[in-house]
Amino acid sequence: MTGIVLLVVVVLLAVFVIRMYNRLVKLRVLASNAWSDIDVQLKRRYDLVPNLVETVKGYAGHERATLENVTKARQQAVELRGGTPAERAAAENALSQTLRSLFAVSENYPQLRANENFRDLQNTLESLEDAIQNSRRYYNAVVRDYNTEIEVFPSNVVANLFRFEQRQFFELSEPERTAPKVQF
Repeated sequence: MTGIVLLVVVVLLAVFVIRMYNRLVKLRVLASNAWSDIDVQLKRRYDLVPNLVETVKGYAGHERATLENVTKARQQAVELRGGTPAERAAAENALSQTLRSLFAVSENYPQLRANENFRDLQNTLESLEDAIQNSRRYYNAVVRDYNTEIEVFPSNVVANLFRFEQRQFFELSEPERTAPKVQF
């Protein structure tokens, strides 16, 4: 009789550990998937920036420094595609800042603001920024759930046993937290 009770306890404990392990794996996979979604949106933005720069070049050729800064920030962000969320966030914040300066320059050129290609590019970039924001929000929510599960008892015992590690949030810098004002 004692053997059966012991066997039932061991089986229940094994089921509990397996269930906790599977929950942690599921959250880890969701976090990886959410990170991939951010990566896809950022790739779309990287692809859009050269078109935007070329359109502005045609009207504002003497604003070379601004155009070069945008190109440089884009390249740095592309090069960090395998980086940590903190490294990627810093590069993306720099790119966002240079894009804001590019739109500020465009205000000095009424013919550029009236250009249909430029307006289309700006609208596409705006929708991409919304998609990036939504992807960031989802990623951070999944990371929050994952990190919480790793730290709360009793799942923290299973997490430590199988060496689950916390993930970094994709956080914005202070200047990025304020909404840009781009007026045309």
